[in-house]
Amino acid sequence: MNAHRGSAVLSSATFKVQPSATALTDNHRLRLFSGSANIQLSQEVARYVGMDLGPMIRKRFADGELYVQIQESIRGCDVYLIQPCCQPVNDHLMELLIMVDACRRASARQVTAVIPYYGYARADRKTAGRESITAKLVANLITEAGANRVLAMDLHSAQIQGYFDIPFDHVYGSPVLLDYLASKELPDLVVVSPDVGGVARARAFAKKLNDAPLAIIDKRRQAHNVAEVLNVIGDVKGKTAVLVDDMIDTGGTIAEGARLLREEGARQVYACATHAVFSPPAMERLSSGLFEEVIVTNTIPIPENNRFPQLVVLSVANLLGETIWRIHEDTSVSSMFR
Repeated sequence: MNAHRGSAVLSSATFKVQPSATALTDNHRLRLFSGSANIQLSQEVARYVGMDLGPMIRKRFADGELYVQIQESIRGCDVYLIQPCCQPVNDHLMELLIMVDACRRASARQVTAVIPYYGYARADRKTAGRESITAKLVANLITEAGANRVLAMDLHSAQIQGYFDIPFDHVYGSPVLLDYLASKELPDLVVVSPDVGGVARARAFAKKLNDAPLAIIDKRRQAHNVAEVLNVIGDVKGKTAVLVDDMIDTGGTIAEGARLLREEGARQVYACATHAVFSPPAMERLSSGLFEEVIVTNTIPIPENNRFPQLVVLSVANLLGETIWRIHEDTSVSSMFR
């Protein structure tokens, strides 16, 4: 594990499996292409798989319409399109749909949408009248565009897999986060869920950390991106608290949670999340001294002006690359996380 502040790369030896003879002879059928959302991550995935990203033209017409053209033959190939639906979400989602459509019309044998961050996932059910379930809408759009399979990481809600009528592989960024935390050998760990809805995620995380104790923050959300924290369920006094969530958006929930943990006597507070959405004023909240470290992955690109001293970014490229290999070879993906 080669980890350092600001960036950490998961060792290839952790996940790399020697491809079978069939895969080696069939490698010409595998193609990787990247959208514009996170080209650096796509390049890292391609290096892990041992190939280059396919050539593609992306441009805009004068009125802002997107244009995509694949620049090599993909007839009969298994094509993987890597594109997180991060900010600007609408543009990146539309670009993904156009890429899928272009590959389908180019007679690709199978098109897999690799979505490290699945946008519009927070509206996964109706909580009030006359609401749209956008997570289902996006699933319909991807399927209708012509995708044969979807690979996504750490969905906001696991039920989103059921919105698709095509194969869906759901992978987790937790092995990368856990490797990093284990390397730090933190004493007296307690894993904290920032809300009741994240208890299952936090419990699974705690189990991998030598069955560390679990605490829960009881909160009441007053509006979107606004949370009122009430109390901590569990003992955190004198302990190293690790707040675990799938994403950090404006940072309000996790910052209020950290403030409460400090008040309850936690000695140190770390934040872990797969997706660094970091909408304003997240940077101000996260760099305010509440956290020893804020540990995230690179599913979403983080520009230099959004980085701060406490931020640690870990790469999930090897994990995604290994998953792509296993899908291509028709071998188990779930065994990676046992």
